[in-house]
Formats: sequence, structure tokens, C-alpha cells
Amino acid sequence: MFSIYILTHNEEIDIAACVESALLSDDVVVVDSLSRDRTVEIANRYPVRVISHRFESHGKQRTWMLKEVPVKHEWVYILEADERMTPQLFQECLQTIQQAEHVGYYVAERVMFMGQWIRRSTQYPRYQMRLFQREKVWFTDYGHTEREVVAGSTGFLRETYPHYTSGKGLSRWIEKHNIYSTNEAIETVRQLDQGQIRWRSLFFGQSEVERRRALKDLSLRMPLRPIVRFIYMYLVLGGIFDGRAGFAWCTLQAFYEYLILLKVWEIKNLPVPNVEQMPDLTQRAESEPANSI
Repeated sequence: MFSIYILTHNEEIDIAACVESALLSDDVVVVDSLSRDRTVEIANRYPVRVISHRFESHGKQRTWMLKEVPVKHEWVYILEADERMTPQLFQECLQTIQQAEHVGYYVAERVMFMGQWIRRSTQYPRYQMRLFQREKVWFTDYGHTEREVVAGSTGFLRETYPHYTSGKGLSRWIEKHNIYSTNEAIETVRQLDQGQIRWRSLFFGQSEVERRRALKDLSLRMPLRPIVRFIYMYLVLGGIFDGRAGFAWCTLQAFYEYLILLKVWEIKNLPVPNVEQMPDLTQRAESEPANSI
């Protein structure tokens, strides 16, 4: 068996369905970032533990959770409130840990948007570190999200998990991504000043995760990024075949890229109040996972 952590912040709409999907495990822990709505009240209706902790950043919250919140089992799985555990994925996790060849496993998401799976324009499969040995993985910050640090080898699971990326409506999506774009802009400025393109990883990376991260570094330096991203997602990846939902998704992602570029220009050209403290704004949007972008 493995334990399941659920990360939450103002998730009263999603928390019940998320917890119910996780109750396949005999040990579920909700780690809440001081929600101001009914998230904790609803979670406490279920046979789970609820822990509250002030949110600092995605990486710090996860690392604190893994170090300070004890669980029953050596293996753990991380769920976001707008994600679901499925019976098929749960069974594969059980089978995997019984004869584990790695210390951590990536799982691909299925982005659910406007009532359907957006398969093509979301670069499916996009993998996230989800199942791992608790003592072998921790997290650092990267942009508005986090990146895992793994003490050992990693593998991939076949089953996927649904991610309801706009379950709270488009207004909530736009509100969150306005905050995320600030942090992505700050990270972009840092990468442009200090980072470099990892060409070898881009073309010869051993996993989808390594190649996608190298592509991210390249995209930061690409001119006309919003337009390029829309064309790539809608025409090259085939978002056009995802219908109205695909067009809306690709348009939103292009808008998000443009917002980042505007904020990069703002950081470089206009006086802003204490840029180093700006990532703290993410406390308002803690629950959205990295894989939504």
C-alpha cells in the first residue's frame, strides 16, 4: 500500500471528488495552505487527516510536507485537488511498488477542459513526478511551480490521471495565470541572464521530461513566442482536431505566453516593488499544478 498526499488551497469545489477518489488508499493526508473557504470543513467529513501549513512556494510546501508530515507507508503519491486517482492507476501503483525498479515514477496527465480531454494540444503525454519513495524525493522551485530532485533512478507508469484544469471556471483560471505569469517572468529574466540552451538534452534527452525541459529553455529565447506557441499547439500538435475546446485552450496558452513577455519587459524597463518578493503572490493560487501550462 502507499499513502496519498492531497495539496489544497481554496478547493471547496474540487476537494470532495478528489478525496473520494483517493480513499482507495488506507492513508490519505490533506495538506492545506490556510484556505479561506470550506475546503478544510469538507475534507474533515472524510476519514483523512487534515494538516494546515502556510504556503511559501510550491517546492517548499512539498518538501516541508514530505519531511514534516508522517505517513503510514514508505511509498507516497501526490494529488492536486483538481486531479483524480483512478482505480486503474491505483492498481498499477500497487503492482509497481511491489517490485519497484526505481525510487520514483512519472505519471502522465489527461487535461480535461470544457468537458472533454484535450489530448493533442496539451503535448500529451506530459509527465509529472507522482509516485515515489518518501525519503528519496524532494522539490525545488522553478518559475511558478516546482521541480523534483530525485536520489536514484526514475521510471514511467502506463496509466494516466485526469486533471480538471478549469473546474472552477475560466475567471479562476485567468486569475491564477495572471499570478503565475509574474513568477514565470521573473524566472525568464533569471534564465536569460544565467541559463543556457541544453541542445543535447533537447535532441537526445533520454526521457520526455528531459526533452520538454530543454525545449522550455529554448522557448524562453524564441521571438514571437505567443504566436509560435499558438501555431505549434493548434496546427503542429493538432489542437485543431480538439474542436472548440482545442481552439480555446490554444488561445489561452498564447495569451499566457504574451502576458509573461509583457511582464518580462516590465521587470526590465519599469521600476517594480521588490521583485524578489513577488513569488510570494503564489499563495493565492497554490493548488494549480505545473502541468497545467
